[in-house]
Amino acid sequence: MILWCDFETKSTCDLKVAGAYNYARDPSTEILCLSYAFGDEPVQTCFADNIPERVRRHKGQIRAHNAGFDRLIFWYVAQIDFDLEQFYCTATQARANCAPGSLEDVGRFFGAKMRKDHRGAALIRKFCMPPFSTDDPAELIEYCERDVEAMREISTGLRDLSDEELADYHQNERINDRGVLVDVVLARAATRYSKAEAVQIERRVREVTGGAVTSVRSPKMREWVLERLDEDTKQLMWTGEKYSIDKTVRANLLQADLPDDVREVVESADEIWSSSVAKFGRMATLADVDDHRVRGAFVFAGGAATGRASSYGLQVHNFPRKSAKDPVASRTAMLRGEPVDLKSMLRPALIPAPGKHFIVADWSSIEARVTPWASGHGEAKLDIFRSGRDPYKVNAAATFGVHYEDVNTDQRQIGKVQELACGFAGGEGAFAAMGRAYGVVLDNPQAAVDGWRRANPWAPRYWSALENSYLMAMRRPGELVKVGRVAYLYDRTHLWYELPSGRVLCYPFAAFNEAGEVTYAKAAWRPKQDAKEWPRARLWKGLACENITQSIANDILRHALRYLDDVVLHVHDEIVIETDKEVDLSVMTTPPEWAKDLPLAIDVKKMTLYGK
Repeated sequence: MILWCDFETKSTCDLKVAGAYNYARDPSTEILCLSYAFGDEPVQTCFADNIPERVRRHKGQIRAHNAGFDRLIFWYVAQIDFDLEQFYCTATQARANCAPGSLEDVGRFFGAKMRKDHRGAALIRKFCMPPFSTDDPAELIEYCERDVEAMREISTGLRDLSDEELADYHQNERINDRGVLVDVVLARAATRYSKAEAVQIERRVREVTGGAVTSVRSPKMREWVLERLDEDTKQLMWTGEKYSIDKTVRANLLQADLPDDVREVVESADEIWSSSVAKFGRMATLADVDDHRVRGAFVFAGGAATGRASSYGLQVHNFPRKSAKDPVASRTAMLRGEPVDLKSMLRPALIPAPGKHFIVADWSSIEARVTPWASGHGEAKLDIFRSGRDPYKVNAAATFGVHYEDVNTDQRQIGKVQELACGFAGGEGAFAAMGRAYGVVLDNPQAAVDGWRRANPWAPRYWSALENSYLMAMRRPGELVKVGRVAYLYDRTHLWYELPSGRVLCYPFAAFNEAGEVTYAKAAWRPKQDAKEWPRARLWKGLACENITQSIANDILRHALRYLDDVVLHVHDEIVIETDKEVDLSVMTTPPEWAKDLPLAIDVKKMTLYGK
């Protein structure tokens, strides 16, 4: 029998700042109430001093929304040692069904009233955070019980997690429990350094602008930059509605030919607004006081569209890819207060325990391999990988009309950008955007797109086949339509697709719009407060291809994680193991049975600090 439950707690520890693990272990954390129900029985509520024996001795499954939190409260506050494997997260279940993860949002997503109820947040502020109210908590108890009822109703109405999905969720939670060690001394030094650096940057901006701009955070900075650009460059700041100086705009501007003073101001804004400083501060705050490990960094199936994990708190998925060339020297410089590129030290701030090291293994060109494999007719592309040839050089040879052996370094770099930008039906805009990130700017980016498609003729055929297949499925409800290694099915509400692994995903509430295009409710887009319906996105062949590829790549990752011990991080196509032993990584190059003809390869490094 399933035990459904939800805790309300109070603490002087700030949950959002300290994270769930530190919160649950904090001496001030107390249980206000536990609302629970067995099976379809009525919901009941108890308090910390009278948790029933029936609950304490429960051996079956325990379902909770964001179950990791409830598990920690059971373990560290209620002192009930349930097995990790008993816990089933209904937020994970919602995301696995391509719905939002929050209990409030998933209810609205599936048709509840769109008006947002703020009462819960108000009750939590009143009873759960200092100064704690001494009023009768009856209203809080009522709200907690309603959450259990809502969770049970939503969960029983959704497709259950498969046995594999549930096992993979539990593996993710083991990695969360293990945590990763943080160089807290470095993180705190970075925070101190950044405050001093910000003062210097603001002083430099005042000098460069002659006092016209006293802070890069001021709207005057955007106007000052705009006034000094020619008409063509101004278009880089135009969003279609207004002129902006956000992160994307700054990146585009810094690729343009700017006056020296404008470039310095834009670069200064980039440094001030960098998230690196906040990440270092977050590291230090989340680190356990006793062992300096940050736990709970990964949200299983955080990406509802693909099932890929997302990162919470530590947010390692958003770390810059490049690390300092000599992180030990950079660390020494930071401790002395000397200038250092903070972004380059984020990865090296994650370290192995004394006497251990990191094994960092990542799949080589995983998406470039999965996409032709998923198409079912990309053998020519797969043979490039099987033979050990360089796909970037193959792309460049087709683009520039030269022999493979004659491709030079610059041409190969273009071939790399082609591979990264064009695989999901990307056009010249995608190539230009990716090119800026890799320092590649072409007068005629469409020629590069055309060159990639000549080198990969299977791809346009696959994109068209995907589009034809999901459109056919929409027009023939209940009929399974196969394309490549996936299959679509429309059940008159959701457009489902099955991956080669057997995992299923969907485009929720799919429908045709007036233009004959397929649209669906986008789980990641939250509606405005007064919205009458959930925001919708358009399904097109490039998106369908990308979703399939990333989902399959995630299945490859999940499969490997089942067989690897001591994993502390997993970031898209990379796995980090903390160990003092030799590690057998053959599972990463041996595809699961459902993908036995997919050629896989990995790059492996032994590190004393996390890096790239």
